[in-house]
Amino acid sequence: MKVAPVIDALVATGVEVTLVHTGQHYDPAMSDVFFEELGIPAPDVHLEVGSASHAQQTARVMASFESVITDRRPDALVVVGDVNSTLATTLVAAKLGVPVAHVEAGLRSRDWSMPEELNRVVTDRCSSWLLAPSEDAVINLAIEGFRPEAVHLVGNVMVDTLLRSLPRAQARGVPERLGLTPGGYGLVTLHRPANVDDPAMLRSMLAALRRIARTLPLVFPVHPRTRPLLADLGGVPDGITLIAPLGYLDFVSLEAGAALVLSDSGGVQEETTVLGVPCLTLRDNTERPITVTEGTNRVVGTDAEQIVAAAAAVLADPPPARRPALWDGRAAVRIARVLAEEPAVDPITPLPT
Repeated sequence: MKVAPVIDALVATGVEVTLVHTGQHYDPAMSDVFFEELGIPAPDVHLEVGSASHAQQTARVMASFESVITDRRPDALVVVGDVNSTLATTLVAAKLGVPVAHVEAGLRSRDWSMPEELNRVVTDRCSSWLLAPSEDAVINLAIEGFRPEAVHLVGNVMVDTLLRSLPRAQARGVPERLGLTPGGYGLVTLHRPANVDDPAMLRSMLAALRRIARTLPLVFPVHPRTRPLLADLGGVPDGITLIAPLGYLDFVSLEAGAALVLSDSGGVQEETTVLGVPCLTLRDNTERPITVTEGTNRVVGTDAEQIVAAAAAVLADPPPARRPALWDGRAAVRIARVLAEEPAVDPITPLPT
């Protein structure tokens, strides 16, 4: 969802683009469907690294990606987000002298137990263009000492894809196909290891969802890694419908029709803000606080009582729809302009000698 508009904008400016798929996400329901639905060209290079521990996966990407850089010698590497592939390819490019542009630079949860936080911070430090999605990200980078000329407020590329795809998504009528009434159900997504790998935590989450489902039917597209964990706990309570992972368009259709979304996903926080749908983030922090201060998101933690109380409050008095500045569908155009017009710079001012 993040790379699709960036590719289109770069190609439109005459830039030759090589698309590398690392294979970190390899399940067809979590990868292939996005290429098909968003019109992303087939990858020029597929590294097929597959699943592994953080260290192994990062190392595999680095080892495989090095030859891509040495063979093709690109003028720049564009990376998105905060996954292991983002970090791994950035390190390779930086070590080989290829400047890096980081889309979604400056996001911070300040939770060092999250692997994504480590990935974000290191990627930013190695990047020559820091492409920030919101003003809070710009402030984070300024506090950390990044040079202003390296930081560019461009907006949110996830919003580019969402706004472009929304009419097609809503035309699919997914809520109706599932027997749901638009505005009369809740949507759940859980996938972060802190929430689903600990049986006690997952059991607590299910307890909260059980109570919410007594008054609001819930639908839960289950991430592949979560389904066996739910089975180990005896399945899900009445009122919660499990479905297979959805493609992007079907998920947006379901998301747009929900009365409430409960999720631990960063991207969902952004999408619900643009859609004007109330969202409860089932985490103790967020790297996207702009969705709280200028959106429809509320961070409620993982305590069952707090989740249930927050759901009742939001359903009784939904937050007003509001959207951060530059979340207008033109972030990728701004990114292409920055890469075409702004020189690569060391993001941190060197210490005096």
